[in-house]
Amino acid sequence: MTQAEAKPQVAFDEFIKMDLRVATVTAAEPHPNADRLLKVQLDDGTPEGRQVCAGIKQWYDPGSLVGKQVVMVANLEPRKIRGEVSQGMILAASDVQDGDEDGEKDVVVLTLDRPLKPGSPVS
Repeated sequence: MTQAEAKPQVAFDEFIKMDLRVATVTAAEPHPNADRLLKVQLDDGTPEGRQVCAGIKQWYDPGSLVGKQVVMVANLEPRKIRGEVSQGMILAASDVQDGDEDGEKDVVVLTLDRPLKPGSPVS
């Protein structure tokens, strides 16, 4: 197994600026203008919820995500990705598989092992 290269250290004061939250997937569908993205609707504890575009289409059927609780970065600036607004990031882990010369990854969305209220902070 190939280990990912370590990134530079970050000061604790910088790290705590990240707002990590629990969110429940309420809907997911393929992004209409991108082969690798899913458009995911999240209940993040706010009345309006939010949408994120996630590069996980190769590893997840959209319907299999509905109802799952995920960890998201809630305070990223919104940005348009191929015409769709993304208002955060769903966290996932990835690994390069043994013997895979192409560096093909397996990607796993970070989920909770028991339910919490959407919007709960992650620390």
